[in-house]
Amino acid sequence: QVQLVESGGGLVQPGGSLRLSCAASGSIFSIYAMGWYRQAPGKQRELVATITSDDSTNYADSMKGRFTISRDNAKNTVYLQMNGLKPEDTAVYYCTAFRQSLKVVYNYWGQGTQVTVSS
Repeated sequence: QVQLVESGGGLVQPGGSLRLSCAASGSIFSIYAMGWYRQAPGKQRELVATITSDDSTNYADSMKGRFTISRDNAKNTVYLQMNGLKPEDTAVYYCTAFRQSLKVVYNYWGQGTQVTVSS
């Protein structure tokens, strides 16, 4: 099992910045990728960014250039630096982790952290 705890959400004005953190614990040795998804009210959950164990990153097109995903292996933590925030970035942001064991892939989710962009 893997436990994920997000933090860093809140209320920010348009154009502002926030940094989300996701701390992983449990069976973290076999995690091969982590990432962030978000879900706005009335919309489906969508990809924000992912990062693999070899630091390969992937971003949704609308986040490229504004968001940066990174990881600190010593702290078992993944970060999402969000700059130039827009009202349409308002959503619950979820941390996710993918772990493989004996050719079976397991997917874990955090509880989510609210990000609200408003003046």
